[in-house]
Amino acid sequence: MKVIEKEQVHKVLNFKDLIPALDKGFAGDFNMPKRQVFELAPGCEKHNAFAVLPAWNEEVIGVKSFTYFPQNADAGYDSLYSKIMLFSRDHGVPLALVDGTSVTFWRTAAVSALASRYLSREDSESMVFFGTGNLSTYMISAHLSVRNLKKVTIVGRNTDKVASLIALMQTRHTDVEFVACEQSNVEKAIKQADIVSCATGSVTPLFKGEWLKAGAHVDLIGNHNRDRRECDTQAILDSSVYVDSRTNVLNEAGELLIPISEGVFSENDVKAELAQLCSGDVPGRQSHNEITLFKSVGTALSDLVGAHLVYQNHK
Repeated sequence: MKVIEKEQVHKVLNFKDLIPALDKGFAGDFNMPKRQVFELAPGCEKHNAFAVLPAWNEEVIGVKSFTYFPQNADAGYDSLYSKIMLFSRDHGVPLALVDGTSVTFWRTAAVSALASRYLSREDSESMVFFGTGNLSTYMISAHLSVRNLKKVTIVGRNTDKVASLIALMQTRHTDVEFVACEQSNVEKAIKQADIVSCATGSVTPLFKGEWLKAGAHVDLIGNHNRDRRECDTQAILDSSVYVDSRTNVLNEAGELLIPISEGVFSENDVKAELAQLCSGDVPGRQSHNEITLFKSVGTALSDLVGAHLVYQNHK
């Protein structure tokens, strides 16, 4: 059995290989039971948690386990630790233990880019990206791998982090213009954007749905809480809404649960899951002026596909 650490994951994975692998994985036969998240001490203000995410397809069986201890930084530890265990589908033989945190970065961004390939306009040229956290470089690079974007506008609370992110991305993508956006200019930026991608921990909406231009695509991956959201109700109502997993999103995501609680949106209004797009069962974008929206909270299948790709290419 192989033990594959994060450094090796980063050496192996790239979006050119990972996005097609995810496309094939979501289009094929798979099983993905509802993930289980356990609060270790219910009611405790620390909110320490443990989660288990199982999935399997015709090639491999996998389970990702992770711990989440929000106050860990105070003691010098990371807040999240994650591992993915792989077994052969044929005989159940253990194959590998793969670092889950690094795989999660790659697969999260790749899933967003895969959805964008089905839902954003092929002629998209500009993107507004909210966030400067660990996922930001992966998210931006993934979107650039599927659309020929000419300009990326970055919005963040910390101006130093925004500047650092722009400097780093400019060295990696020299043919793209990267610019910072002040909060006072967000409305103008959104009104001009072909793609709006959000990867934040924001409690309240980052922009107004009425700002979205005809034909825009919205990508939301930052929120996993029922009472929080990165977009407002209007953005949901004005969009054709797609999700990575109905079960997970409708259990966790305030972006949809809040409009449902308001009585203006229903579970049946979700157009399709990512798997239905990849299999061709449901078409993606239908018109040039359609506003599309993809909400993702993460799936065990994407972990499985990402970790399996690492295992296959690891030397």
